[in-house]
Amino acid sequence: MRAAWYESLGPARDVLRVGDLPAPDPQPGEVLVRVRASGVNPHDVKKRLGRRAPMEFPRIVPHNDGAGVIERVGPGVPAARIGERVWVHSAQWHRPFGTAAEYVAVPADAAWPLPEGTGFAEGAALGIPAMTAHRAVFADESVYGRRVLVHGGAGAVGYYAIQFAKTAGAEVIATVSGPEKAAVAREAGADHVIDYRREDVVQRVRDITRGAGVARIIEVDFGKNLEVDRAVLEPNGVIAAYASEGDPTPTLPFYPMMFAGITIRLILVFVMPADALRRAAADISAMLARGALRHRIAERFPLERIADAHEVVERGAAIGKVVVEIP
Repeated sequence: MRAAWYESLGPARDVLRVGDLPAPDPQPGEVLVRVRASGVNPHDVKKRLGRRAPMEFPRIVPHNDGAGVIERVGPGVPAARIGERVWVHSAQWHRPFGTAAEYVAVPADAAWPLPEGTGFAEGAALGIPAMTAHRAVFADESVYGRRVLVHGGAGAVGYYAIQFAKTAGAEVIATVSGPEKAAVAREAGADHVIDYRREDVVQRVRDITRGAGVARIIEVDFGKNLEVDRAVLEPNGVIAAYASEGDPTPTLPFYPMMFAGITIRLILVFVMPADALRRAAADISAMLARGALRHRIAERFPLERIADAHEVVERGAAIGKVVVEIP
């Protein structure tokens, strides 16, 4: 099979290779997916650069997210799943081979139905972003009739978080970094959009909420935005954070946050409880089936240009998901 891989950590153009590898065999409880599209996440880029952990395996086929068709099943998996269109998540978590290949073997419960009306590129855009967004919106009390602030509303996670929060009956405020991203956040359904580079986020949120604040914050940069979040979060509110690149080791004002009853929920798809994973995947698949979920594909690259795809993600230049297509 054609595949991309790396055998050392470093810049994309230096370490990524494309060539032929043996196709994997599905083990008990697994399905073999013929991959048609592979999603590139920031996590994949940071892992290849060595910013997340040392090399786990001598050779790594990258990427956790993807979409394709089940061609074979391992022992214990119903043969009826053969031929099923699926979207895949967490394919390369503690495993050497991810979705940047013609074939990937994954646990059967990591491959979920992809309706005919959803393209493979769109299916590859789900995975980590959509499941992170689902956890952030639904892990705690209902947001029905509440106000939700989504930082980075045009990002891959933020775009889905806006949609989930609106589906759940929330009023959504999104922050963005410019007019183009503001249009994307509105496209996702945001009721209010704040350009944090030109506007005072705290004052704007206070104006929008008439001083009441927000019940839930979906946070893309926890340490950097902590003081803003504290200023706009209502008592007993939740900060659901999935990244903190601006300040990876933030200092918490413990007692002020305790006296406000603030809950901090840290989210990583790979360690979500099994029931939360199943609920997220089932809800996402149900929304796909009824055509209720928008997707935003920023750029598409063939497998041979996987290094270009990684560089786009690394620069933060894409508004939406970068996908590697495998015809």
